[in-house]
Amino acid sequence: MSCRLFLLSCLLLANVLHAQDYKTIKVDGTDRYYLDYVPQNLGDNRPLILALHGNGGHGSYHKSVMRVESVADTAKFVTVFPNGIDRTWDIGGDKDLKFMQALINEMYSKYKIDRNRVYISGWSMGGMFTYYAMMKAADTYAAFAPMSGYHFWGGTATSSRPVPILHIHGKADDLVTVDNLQKELDKWIKRNQCNTTKKTTSSYRGASGVNLYVWDQGLNGVEVRYLEIESMKHATYNGSFKTIEEIWNFCSRYSLNNRYEDENDPIVSITAPKPYATLTMFTPDDKAVFPDYTIKATATDKNGVVNKVDFYEDGKLLGSRTESPYEWVITEPQAGKHTIKVVATDNDGEEGLDSIETTFNQVKDSYRFHNDFVGRGGTNPVGWTTYDGSSLRNTFLSGLTGGSRVFQFTGTPRDFDWGLYFRNMNGAPRVGYAKYGAEHSNGTLKLTPGRYKLIYKLCNWNRPEFNSPIDIIVEDRSGKKIANQQFTPTVNIGNRAYLSFSGIVEDSLIFEITELDDYVLTFYTVDQEWGDGVIGELTLSVISNNLTGIKTVTQQHIDHRAYTLQGILTKENVKGVYIKNGKKYINVK
Repeated sequence: MSCRLFLLSCLLLANVLHAQDYKTIKVDGTDRYYLDYVPQNLGDNRPLILALHGNGGHGSYHKSVMRVESVADTAKFVTVFPNGIDRTWDIGGDKDLKFMQALINEMYSKYKIDRNRVYISGWSMGGMFTYYAMMKAADTYAAFAPMSGYHFWGGTATSSRPVPILHIHGKADDLVTVDNLQKELDKWIKRNQCNTTKKTTSSYRGASGVNLYVWDQGLNGVEVRYLEIESMKHATYNGSFKTIEEIWNFCSRYSLNNRYEDENDPIVSITAPKPYATLTMFTPDDKAVFPDYTIKATATDKNGVVNKVDFYEDGKLLGSRTESPYEWVITEPQAGKHTIKVVATDNDGEEGLDSIETTFNQVKDSYRFHNDFVGRGGTNPVGWTTYDGSSLRNTFLSGLTGGSRVFQFTGTPRDFDWGLYFRNMNGAPRVGYAKYGAEHSNGTLKLTPGRYKLIYKLCNWNRPEFNSPIDIIVEDRSGKKIANQQFTPTVNIGNRAYLSFSGIVEDSLIFEITELDDYVLTFYTVDQEWGDGVIGELTLSVISNNLTGIKTVTQQHIDHRAYTLQGILTKENVKGVYIKNGKKYINVK
């Protein structure tokens, strides 16, 4: 692929976000913009990571993709997300090298960061700039972590010192292909005088299709690493573990004063719950009683043994395990967002960690699922499963440029700003869908008995002259159908997010729930090739609650304590209708 074609493609695929909190710094007389993330109680002499967006992108979008917060809050490092001029980076001159140096100076002035522990990472063209910085500013950065970008037309491995490199890339990337990546890595392996025989770890950190290749024992202890994600295209990996975790774990071993850690730390991986696991529970009670759940983790140490594994929630130690299985049950979780961290300590006192976020939503009246689309263009959002006959996506994924994903719409007028697009590629029955709360996803929808109203705005996407029906189904996780409705949109946007569209009709589906359980909201495309749909607005509201959970009516003589339908204790052997043990009975005596 030519450089020109690559740049044009990136511009077409860019997500346009308007950040509200950019900061300004003047470099060579020009105002330059950036975002930063600074943990509370940072302290002095903490590290800094410069994280660069792709061509056509923004610091705000890259910040949303990288999700540094939970890792930075624990490890205590500053992250800066700069904006390139015209959304690009200077990989031939010194304009952006000066910008990065100015940002380092600014962070030192504001937060007293450790200049010996400044790291740089970038995605796509930001990755290309990261390689450029290796050549031009190796004495500024302690380690480098390019993602999905390199000098695929040919770069040189010239640097003032040996440089540690972690390269992350999707093997299926069809925009910046990996065809010449190994040649680029080989140059740096040679320059760093690393072992030319690589060490391979398949299913790295327990993630199927993720492979780690390491060329170690370079000068000053540096390594060249290549983290390969087999099925990933031009995207950022946030699957079984976060990309930022891997970048931090690697970069934090290095310093410009030659401080680096041997790779003897235990390897920890949280296997349950899934990252960003979210439980949304409708309940009429003042306080939801969320179900208990189990944290499960694996921990290994290749140079020794794991002595203990500690489990934390929001920084508070829950308890420890000294042998496998490494599990901890959290009882009666509280509403809100929580950070789960697992730390393993080996026999040498070295530590390894993994962390995830979980969220528990208590809903009494209504929940707007479409709010989870806002600001998340190019993602498969939390809680949703999409399938188009080829690609199954059942966890949060970011950096998506094809297939089912969240779009940001920019045309004027428009009926909504964000929407989840889903499609059917081959026309096979029931293969094109978007589901919220499906089994094996990272979202759960728990409903208490009652009457509900699902309100939606749907449209089609691909062909302006073609409006195809969409089936809306409410079912439990066993597949038992609770309610269904077919809706034919009145609007087709026309395959371009910048086109205007209006006149979308709002519709609704009313249904009843008779027992507390997990439920799934499903949207099916028409069973035709390239049938599609876009969910622009989706709200689930409570019409009425049924606190008794009545499911059946049975005739039986009363001989125990019982209650009226109003919940008032009644006498025994009274003829009529009463409630006992969550069921309605009729006493015919």
